[in-house]
Amino acid sequence: MIGPRGGHTATLLSDGQVLVAGGGTSSTVLASAELYNSASGSWATTGNMIEARTLHTAMLLPDGRVLVAGGGGFRVSLASSEVYEPSTGSWTATGGMIEARRGHSATLLDDGRVLVAGGYGTSSHILASAELYDPSSGLWTATGAMAQARSDHTETLLPDGRVLVAGGSGSGGQLASAELFDPETGTWTTTEAMTEAREFHTATMLTDGLVLVAGGNGGSGKLTSAELFDPSTNSWTATDGMFEARFRHTATLLPDGSVLVAGGTGRNAALASAELYDPSSGTWTNTGSMATGREQCAATLLPDGRVLVAGGNSGGGSSAELYDPGL
Repeated sequence: MIGPRGGHTATLLSDGQVLVAGGGTSSTVLASAELYNSASGSWATTGNMIEARTLHTAMLLPDGRVLVAGGGGFRVSLASSEVYEPSTGSWTATGGMIEARRGHSATLLDDGRVLVAGGYGTSSHILASAELYDPSSGLWTATGAMAQARSDHTETLLPDGRVLVAGGSGSGGQLASAELFDPETGTWTTTEAMTEAREFHTATMLTDGLVLVAGGNGGSGKLTSAELFDPSTNSWTATDGMFEARFRHTATLLPDGSVLVAGGTGRNAALASAELYDPSSGTWTNTGSMATGREQCAATLLPDGRVLVAGGNSGGGSSAELYDPGL
């Protein structure tokens, strides 16, 4: 990339380019953004965001624009949000969230609205609140609050349109609790808890409708464990654990239905290792390692089936690399 960054977002645009925005280094929070062209393998600068931010969310809207919301840096949370227009390479301010938040989650709902939940608010208190963004009006409205305040959790759209929120960090430490949001009623329902409390984990919707949750930081330290959520029964089942304990890693659903997990924070340092989860057997296998260890990087599935991993802290810097499932 043109500059080093970690804690940024990476969004696949409608034209196949990848928009990387924000993030930062140990001393700087960035407003800059850049584009990766998978055809040429090159990066180019694009318009800077209006505000520098890290630990924000980015969501591709149905009309091809990208909504960036919240984030902040150095214990500051933002309520502002802005929209990137690919045709002009420019950012425009849109409605601000009701509450400032960073380390929150975001999901594009089936009706085109965006759900944002939890995170760290002002004074770094953890939020239970949730709100909805309407792209047609550019405004945010409050919706039902979660039963549990949480940050650094996962948020996953289920096949039936509900949203699963799982784990994260609460006022008393890592959480095992999970809950479901119903967009039709705007309410949350608690569901069976995970088999293990975890934060900074990943959640991946599999092709069979189950959700794979892997790794994270737990009450006993960094985790190798993984588990599956079944929306038909609202229950969790343990599955095979990863070879390496990791959190702040990436997880990408590949075209063949397997899941690529890469990097993250290991027991002693940032990891370069990667492994694959096979849903048909419920097992993990090692795959090629990255060229460098990286945590808080971003992974994007490209239209040709390769995976772009870019940036990250602890060695990732400005570097980027490609994973080819066919090699």
